[in-house]
Amino acid sequence: MPTVQVPSAKVALSTASVYPESTAAAFEVAARLGYDGVEVMVWTDPVSQDPEALKRLADYHGIPVLAIHAPCLIITQRVWGTDPWAKLVRARRAAEVLDASTVVVHPPFRWQRDYARDFLTGIRRMADETDVRFAVENMFPLRARGRAVTPYSPDWDPTDEDFRHFTIDLSHTAVSQIDALEMATRMGSRLAHVHIADGVGAPRDEHLVPGRGTQPCAEMLEQLARADFDGTVVVEVNTRRAESRFDREADLAEALAFTRLNLVAPAEDQLTAPGPA
Repeated sequence: MPTVQVPSAKVALSTASVYPESTAAAFEVAARLGYDGVEVMVWTDPVSQDPEALKRLADYHGIPVLAIHAPCLIITQRVWGTDPWAKLVRARRAAEVLDASTVVVHPPFRWQRDYARDFLTGIRRMADETDVRFAVENMFPLRARGRAVTPYSPDWDPTDEDFRHFTIDLSHTAVSQIDALEMATRMGSRLAHVHIADGVGAPRDEHLVPGRGTQPCAEMLEQLARADFDGTVVVEVNTRRAESRFDREADLAEALAFTRLNLVAPAEDQLTAPGPA
């Protein structure tokens, strides 16, 4: 039986994956299913906004917080105030309190003109002040009546900018109808964080369980293994239509099994591939 290369990357559960259940429920589910940790999506749940409450949950369940997703969604515009820089400062502080390695952040919206203008230099400046990595995530255009419009500035694809670290999201590559493997290659050694999910190319963000769509999820994971990726792979899927906790956990167990099964490569196959900085 050939030996395989298994990277040191940890597999985490996004707390968004248990919605509409709570942040606290995500820790419980992650512990029961055998995830290595969680990524906390900071949103309207007060627990997600409170580093001390999160620390208590992490200690109780033995599940570390590996990443903080800053509140930069449309639905979280007023979480931690309305100043986008203040949000990132609080996200960084939460990551430092929780020993999380990464803050996930989206590109600015077009209407955040001042924030967008200073985003690249501001992110660099904040990164100089901490060991926490600010990993900018690829987003997607909005599609309607055959037209594509980007709500982000300067673009939904952050790889044209000189950010130090990136997050790649495979549900977002599905919506934007681009080659996920090619994007990961462009990110190169700056790829520090992965949201593993799937999609079929619909004009909406699907976040399917990996393996249920058309994205190269297995190939991406193998590519990471070849590079001995030491970042975090986060299962970020949509289970809101699950009819019960049992069904939700079945989906999350399947996603974890898929990720661990494919996050390997033949030991003799040492091809150059994207990896962390």
